Amino acid sequence: MSYLLSCKTAEKLYSAAKDLPIIDYHCHLVPREIYEDKVFSNIGEMWLGADHYKWRLMRCAGVDEKYITGDSSFEEKFIKYIECLSYAAGNPLYAWSKMELEIFFGITMPIVPENAKAIWDTANKVIAEKQLSPRKLIEMSNVKYIGTTDDVCDILDYHKLIAQTDLDAVVAPSFRTDKLLLINADGYTDYIKLLEERSGIKITDIGTFKTAVEKRLQFFCENGCRISDVGIECFPTSIGTDEQADAALKTILAGGKADAAALSDFLGNMYVYLGKLYKKYNILMQLHMAVKRNASTTLFRLCGADSGGDCINDEIPAQAVISILDAIEQDGGLPQTVVYNLNPIMASKLCTICGSFRNVRLGTAWWFCDHKRGIEDQINVIAETGHLGSFLGMLTDSRSFLSYARHDYFRRLQCSIVGEWIEKGEFYEGCADKLIYDICCGNIAKLLGVKL
Repeated sequence: MSYLLSCKTAEKLYSAAKDLPIIDYHCHLVPREIYEDKVFSNIGEMWLGADHYKWRLMRCAGVDEKYITGDSSFEEKFIKYIECLSYAAGNPLYAWSKMELEIFFGITMPIVPENAKAIWDTANKVIAEKQLSPRKLIEMSNVKYIGTTDDVCDILDYHKLIAQTDLDAVVAPSFRTDKLLLINADGYTDYIKLLEERSGIKITDIGTFKTAVEKRLQFFCENGCRISDVGIECFPTSIGTDEQADAALKTILAGGKADAAALSDFLGNMYVYLGKLYKKYNILMQLHMAVKRNASTTLFRLCGADSGGDCINDEIPAQAVISILDAIEQDGGLPQTVVYNLNPIMASKLCTICGSFRNVRLGTAWWFCDHKRGIEDQINVIAETGHLGSFLGMLTDSRSFLSYARHDYFRRLQCSIVGEWIEKGEFYEGCADKLIYDICCGNIAKLLGVKL
């Protein structure tokens, strides 16, 4: 009960918060797996099948790739992971893994190499006895909303099938535009053909391109979409006219590549267009910033994207962010917007920028920042330079069905911070329960229209 809770008031606040519903509005769960709902074979599959957080940690610890993404058995990979985790002091994976073992499997034995086999056997026995599957874990965690991450051209077939099941949670698609915007990527002309096929629009210029995008967003909305997302590494530093965006796109359609200036003009033009579109269709816009994708060419060639080779990128200039938000606001108003920073240096700057525009918030600590210190720092930045009562709280950003423990991790830290303020006379206890409730689930549920 007292884990990560810093004082008696924190424990009191947490007792009211620990069982609140979870609104996991941004994750990378696979809808097919939710629909098929297969019982997991073992904890190795659950933990290491697609979690590049863990893969990255194992590489940092010097584990051979055959035990990470190679052809070793899940038991061998699990043993190696426990050996690695045993000495990963201070890494959030240590805390999350410890919490997942206790919450889902009732395992409290120390994480040490000599316990690896016992943890493996005990967890697998629980999986078999409780028939742990994706939907079972979702229900056990009291999850009421899941926002998956879906490409603009996705047909959303599994979302439609999930909607016909008895799952007591909404599984909604999110409109992810990364592939749409990366016009210099290899194979982009093939992507355009797919967009044409899925939208029914022949794309010859920026006008028909935007019409196709709107058609796809309409399709997503028809299937429950309330959220958009973008997480590309190149944030636009200019906003091109329609003529400049058209020229850049036509260069690509003709088989060429856009130079840096033309790419930025295109991206800036599209960011503003998409913002206006999201406002029109009442879509929450998420902007993920300052990520560098696939830093290691060797690792990318070996394992592909989303394998643990991404990292923190350079700080994005304030004026670039301001220009985009200001242009969207002047072009019909900003949709509800959440901005996430991967570079922690940007947190205070981004929070004050967000506060200059209506409907814009700084999001929770993201990816390399969602450790104990990062979460605490982000909460304090929002409290000091924004409005904590409007904070949308935690999300998993994960591919694992066990990652709901991260919401509990966040809630403990949030309760500790507020509890300490109360005990120091810096905040009124009578408002604390509502504050915690709103941050944990109330604010985002209201935005998305989720009934709790």
